[in-house]
Amino acid sequence: MRLLFVCVGNTCRSQMAEALARHFGHEAASAGTHPGMSVATNSLTVLEEMGVSTSGLKPKSVDDIDTEGWDMIISMGCGVECPMLPIAEDWGLEDPVGLSIDVYRSTRDTIIENLQRLAA
Repeated sequence: MRLLFVCVGNTCRSQMAEALARHFGHEAASAGTHPGMSVATNSLTVLEEMGVSTSGLKPKSVDDIDTEGWDMIISMGCGVECPMLPIAEDWGLEDPVGLSIDVYRSTRDTIIENLQRLAA
């Protein structure tokens, strides 16, 4: 499945979703409407705890991503409003930025549950 994950900053949730989706065999990318400067350290840490590759993860703008040809475009739950993006699902995930690593772990685990649901 080809999955595009979008949010505002593209530093936490959507980066985890991109890496996890690839880990589970999907083609995946992520982007933000107002991308930050770097991927959140805690996002990288909780992925690496599970042996998920974080290679190549970096914030990207939706303006720089080809939004055609994806099986699903998924919003992370930050109210992304882009008329040009046909959002298939909104996962309603709270932004863990600035919170404890346990919140990042919980977010990661919810992303995994959502990916498993899509694959079923």
